[in-house]
Amino acid sequence: MRVMGIDPGLVNCGWGVIDVDGPRQRHVGNGTVRPEGRAMADRLLSLHGLLTEVLARFAPDACAVEQTFVNRDGAGTLKLGQARGVVMLVPAQAGIVVGEYAPNAVKKTVVGVGHADKGQVQHMVRMQLPGVDFHSADAADALAIALCHAVHLQTNGRLAAAVARA
Repeated sequence: MRVMGIDPGLVNCGWGVIDVDGPRQRHVGNGTVRPEGRAMADRLLSLHGLLTEVLARFAPDACAVEQTFVNRDGAGTLKLGQARGVVMLVPAQAGIVVGEYAPNAVKKTVVGVGHADKGQVQHMVRMQLPGVDFHSADAADALAIALCHAVHLQTNGRLAAAVARA
């Protein structure tokens, strides 16, 4: 199964793709798209086009997006929410169900601690995907999201299989 993780952003939007075969995970690619334009509508349109190209290139079977972290800057949070909407739209248009994970859930799944720092997350991503070279910190986060989604997909699949057997 090919899994894509996306770390939404209007300036830097990280993406990461892994292949999962049972317990084996392999890095396929990662990068950062940088939407262009001054007006919000132009940036969102650019983000849509850039992510559509990445999705077409790697053809993932599953996709996950990090949930928006709400902070004191309400305007910034709303802008990020708009970018997140576009990020969720792109795989949905391709018929892919989009998983959503809180930042702490990603950290807990990948590192084992919900309040891990970025360095710890990157270290564990490197441990799980040997030889990976991160395009950016945003791409590293996206790979962590993909790893988190892969674990949850496998766990849900095992649960469904156990229920079917019972």
